[in-house]
Amino acid sequence: MAVAGGSLPRYIGQRLVLLVPMIWLVLTLVFLMLRVAPGDPVSAAVGGRLSEDELDRRRASLGLDRPLWVQYLEYLGQVAHLNLGKALSDNRPVIDIIRDNGGATLTLTIGAFLFALVIGIPLGLMAGRRRDSFADIVIRLFGIVTYAAPIFVVGLVLVLIVASAGTGWPTYDIASPVTKFTVQPKTHILLLDAVLSGNGAAVTDVLKHHVLPCFTLGLLLCGVFIRLVRVNLLQTLKGDYVEAARARGIPERYVIRRHAFRNALVPVVTVIGLQVALTLSGAVLTESTFNWPGLGTELIDYLNARDYAAVQGLVTFFALIVVVMSVLVDILNALIDPRVSY
Repeated sequence: MAVAGGSLPRYIGQRLVLLVPMIWLVLTLVFLMLRVAPGDPVSAAVGGRLSEDELDRRRASLGLDRPLWVQYLEYLGQVAHLNLGKALSDNRPVIDIIRDNGGATLTLTIGAFLFALVIGIPLGLMAGRRRDSFADIVIRLFGIVTYAAPIFVVGLVLVLIVASAGTGWPTYDIASPVTKFTVQPKTHILLLDAVLSGNGAAVTDVLKHHVLPCFTLGLLLCGVFIRLVRVNLLQTLKGDYVEAARARGIPERYVIRRHAFRNALVPVVTVIGLQVALTLSGAVLTESTFNWPGLGTELIDYLNARDYAAVQGLVTFFALIVVVMSVLVDILNALIDPRVSY
């Protein structure tokens, strides 16, 4: 992304200022999408279990009996004060849901990114170095298949393979019941809590439970990295400075590692930020496949319960994460990419 003349602090300031209208637009879309959903949210969530008077009282307490523009302004004001509302079905504040279940989604996405980087970047590098070879064709097909295959299908296939192997490797949940019982929650991130407790067996158990879900979600992402690294490496190898390095007699492996590969990784940083939305959507399906106690599982549960208030709060949280990450990636890209001017 090229930027017109100016300074880096000015560019960062512009990006931060643009963050405000971006968040406003996202919040408006979330509000409108949830409001055009058919039916009454209160009746959908708890209808049939409460009297009509109690339903009216709950609608009034949530402000659903007010004009739509008043509800919209109240929604914006609540988000500005980090109040994402309260679930109708179980009366839990959305902030508490994020606190209790966000750690599981966080470790799942971080683990998936690690798998994607470890698998995708070396394969992309190999495909770029051996362009149009048999290995290049196989790697490209692998990238296409992993990106296009439905993540829940990949997850179920991996579960069947691991379970049929009879190794006893965990295929669902974030930890065994013993670990959940013995590790006391401090940060609400189970892996971190296990480390802080000094319980080596619990740490091992949690890590083993992470492998299969993170690998499944990582496969979805690594296809993007394979293609990106390969294409950028091929473009970089055509650069004048690469030809100059070759002309000086520098061995090809050093030319690729020190000149081409490092520059080819710059766009990967941008794509990592853009993949946050894909990762979160993939995490929802991955969590459902592996019975993972994260925000994706909670979101599906509240969708099934037609609890629009909880869904609105969780979707708002996901949208804010994507918007903030996109701005951070823009700033990071300006800091590390020499082709960007400000």
